[in-house]
Amino acid sequence: LRDGEDIIIAEGYIWELERRGYISAGGFVPEIVIENPDVVQALHEEFIHAGSDVAEALTYYAHRDKLRTIGREDVLEKLNRTALKIARHVANKTGTLMAGGICNTGVYNPDDLESIEKTKAMFKEQVEWAADEGADYIIGETFNDYGEALLALQAIQKYGKGLPAVITLVAFMPDQTTDEIPIPEACRRLEEAGAAVVGLNCSRGPEVMLPLIKEIRKACKGPIAAIPVPFRCRDDCRTFQSLRDPVSGERFDPPDRNCVQCSRGEIRSFATECKNIGVQYIGLCCGNYSGFMREISEAYGRKPPASKFSTRIDQNCIYGDTSKRDKYKRSEKIRQYMLSGI
Repeated sequence: LRDGEDIIIAEGYIWELERRGYISAGGFVPEIVIENPDVVQALHEEFIHAGSDVAEALTYYAHRDKLRTIGREDVLEKLNRTALKIARHVANKTGTLMAGGICNTGVYNPDDLESIEKTKAMFKEQVEWAADEGADYIIGETFNDYGEALLALQAIQKYGKGLPAVITLVAFMPDQTTDEIPIPEACRRLEEAGAAVVGLNCSRGPEVMLPLIKEIRKACKGPIAAIPVPFRCRDDCRTFQSLRDPVSGERFDPPDRNCVQCSRGEIRSFATECKNIGVQYIGLCCGNYSGFMREISEAYGRKPPASKFSTRIDQNCIYGDTSKRDKYKRSEKIRQYMLSGI
């Protein structure tokens, strides 16, 4: 990043593995790391094939509080170290970066000193494991409170053996943290406190994240991150959590948000705009899949292995070059029936 290069990162492992039937929606605890490690490794490799520069260890929601809620605190260290080892193996194999990760704890309360100490302890152990297992840098993400994000940064600085820190906040409906600091200002403070990259991840879709990313770009001097969810959020429902069914008016249950998923073209347009703004650290969060990562990678001028199989609409007998339809004697009539119904 100091040399002006970009980092493309695939996030959203939890949701993609839930979609495939390996993680339970609701709690989203990554027990799969213990139960099906080969599936986790395969997803790392799939995302890298599509253009990700990073194998981020699946330690999101693998913290003490989440595992306690399902009665599996006994596998806390094993789960974390296994996830880190898998990511390290894939990074070595593919020549990419490996990132450790910590996230919002669910216990942090700025008005409760005991909760603050619990948060610090949870960050400490996960950061130490990430450093022990050879992470190249450590991500702290999805913090709605500036105060918790700062604790994460401080833990990485204190226990991370000098590893760089990427710190991203989650922006909900207002453009401020839940401890009421304007998001661009919170990012500026985190940058000044020593974060290598600051920015946003999760909750907001591309369209409604972009205006805030532009303000963060103005407020910060160094690399900034833009990692939205790939859903069609709007000004009246800026978060995926607030999206409603246009017919019933009901909020979408977690499994049904694919009804408002972005198109590949929308993801490419978002990535192109981010590149123009000067975003050096870009990816997608919950709802991500490898086809989207290829769009981002190509928008940033890359040609990952998956680009070998990018769309070639010209080769299609229905939509492609009309001069080639003679090869398929029925294609013109099929096209009429398919597209116009006549």
